Amino acid sequence: MSADLQFTVEPNTKPASDDQRASILANPGFGQNFSDHMAIATWTKEQGWHDARITAFGPLELSPATAVFHYAQSIFEGMKAYRHPDDSIHAFRPEANARRFNRSAQRLALPELPEEAFLDAVRRVVTIDKDWVPAGGESSLYLRPVMFGSDPYLGVRPSAQVTFLVMASPAGSYFPNGVKPVRIWLSEEYTRAAPGGTGAAKAAGNYAASLVAQAEAVEQGCDQVAFLDAIERKWLEELGGMNLYFVLDDNSVVTPELSGTILEGITRDSILKLVTDLGHTVTERKISIDEWRDGAASGRIREVFACGTAAVITPVASLKWHGGEVQVGDGEAGPVTAAVRTALLDVQYGRAADTHNWMTRIC
Repeated sequence: MSADLQFTVEPNTKPASDDQRASILANPGFGQNFSDHMAIATWTKEQGWHDARITAFGPLELSPATAVFHYAQSIFEGMKAYRHPDDSIHAFRPEANARRFNRSAQRLALPELPEEAFLDAVRRVVTIDKDWVPAGGESSLYLRPVMFGSDPYLGVRPSAQVTFLVMASPAGSYFPNGVKPVRIWLSEEYTRAAPGGTGAAKAAGNYAASLVAQAEAVEQGCDQVAFLDAIERKWLEELGGMNLYFVLDDNSVVTPELSGTILEGITRDSILKLVTDLGHTVTERKISIDEWRDGAASGRIREVFACGTAAVITPVASLKWHGGEVQVGDGEAGPVTAAVRTALLDVQYGRAADTHNWMTRIC
């Protein structure tokens, strides 16, 4: 049944009122409120993917023995839908999310979901809840596809039953008071991933493992944590939830190369193309922590920025570690960071030509 999986629609009989929705959209925050509907589908060994529905957003009934609670067999995606000036709604590179979702599923011993079913679920949720897509500023509808082992069984094996979900949450600007450069804490005790592990998958457990290091960063007065490789503790990988880019004094741009332990960010990949469009040479290679520290101190590294779906592009003000801190440039957003950020947002919000065909019209 998986090959022709179709989502039926069961409209929410008790949706939010116009006034309730307007109140939420006036100040949506991030990940705090949810639209009226969600997509859900089930997979079993016997039936494959089936029972695909668009239904009312609400609680799930799960056994205490549900596999995901015990063995963390769970993956997810993060993506957004944007309202354009003509009031149409578009998703940014949803096909790339569908492909990465399946790569993550393979690594976590979960069943692959047909890409068209993934895209159909996203389309249907956004379409039925189109009134939840905010307008103005850098607001958007954040979409969270999830897949997890839902078999009520305590044995250590791939779950024989799996649940797929897509939920939607209106999101305001990540920087409601203007773009604010962030301080980064270098984690010297914890690592995010090791060769052969799940670092290249968007697995829930990766984020759980990063939380103690992120808490340490906050204790140190920083906003985010940077992780080094697990073998040499020398090479930069990524932040807790974002990839990194460095702008050098010759206006070239570098980013840590994908090594099987770094998540292949869709925003990261898009920036590779946009930086080239803006006339900069961009290189993917290993970058050591000493290159960052020494380069920022000498001026060789002029700008650093992080990128991801939620924050889009975030300038980095400084790097802090036990015993020291170094500022990047003047501690503010640099011109290359600002130009790349503007270029990406202009495509996403329909203010610039979509020369790479990244935007998919939903409705």
